[in-house]
Amino acid sequence: MPKRKNTFSSWPRRLAQRAVHAGWAWAQRTGSVTAEHPGRFRFGAMGTGTRLAFPLGTVFGEPWIRIGAHCIVGEQVTLTAGLMPGLDLGPEPILRIGDGVVLGRGSHVIADTTVTIGRDCYFGPYVYVTSTNHSYDDPHEPIGKQWPRMEPVEIGPGCWIGTGAVILPGARIGRNVVVAAGAVVRGTVPDHAVVAGAPARVVRRWTPADGWQPPLRTPAPVPIPEGITPEQLRALSELDEEGVARLAELDEKDVVRLAELEPEG
Repeated sequence: MPKRKNTFSSWPRRLAQRAVHAGWAWAQRTGSVTAEHPGRFRFGAMGTGTRLAFPLGTVFGEPWIRIGAHCIVGEQVTLTAGLMPGLDLGPEPILRIGDGVVLGRGSHVIADTTVTIGRDCYFGPYVYVTSTNHSYDDPHEPIGKQWPRMEPVEIGPGCWIGTGAVILPGARIGRNVVVAAGAVVRGTVPDHAVVAGAPARVVRRWTPADGWQPPLRTPAPVPIPEGITPEQLRALSELDEEGVARLAELDEKDVVRLAELEPEG
């Protein structure tokens, strides 16, 4: 027979659960790092509206890290400048992050030498960017004991870096580049390209003369016209198949005219 539920004992559990969730939400709000509330961190610069979510990953070398305005840094993101804490890295910043950058949860940016991330770049979760790689020149010495190689990394503005991508030392990624999930990028990537694979290669590119080659397989998203209200969008979402078919027969001007009409009470 099924065991009877003890209603009385479930109440303390539910209250404790609510208390834990409320406490964790408070810790996330209080522990996040902003320019106004940096806590123990002393970044070289941090712009207005930027927030590092709590809990943070490993963070050190903050005086040589500059983060722009309106950036979102997810939970457990590691940001480091220099091989280890406590080093004097000179007068210039080592890690530069532009305005409007989003770093997804669990990502790592390891800047033992200069790493630059342009404005409006978006990183998925668990992206790994490093300016340092192990060397294995001496076959008789453990790889971990050999002096690593360092090369600057540059990611241009407007890029999308997919989940789990790895950006290796010496990478030069151009403007508005898509790096597919799981790609391993080294070398130079031209502007307006899509790269995928390990090692990553260009699988699609846009040029002024030829547009996208190979051509895109899906049409570009159509932006919502200016002035459309949430009520009008809800009304469109409630259309049945017949209504959608009739709407598809209208030209663009008719659709805009309909959207401008006030929905009925």
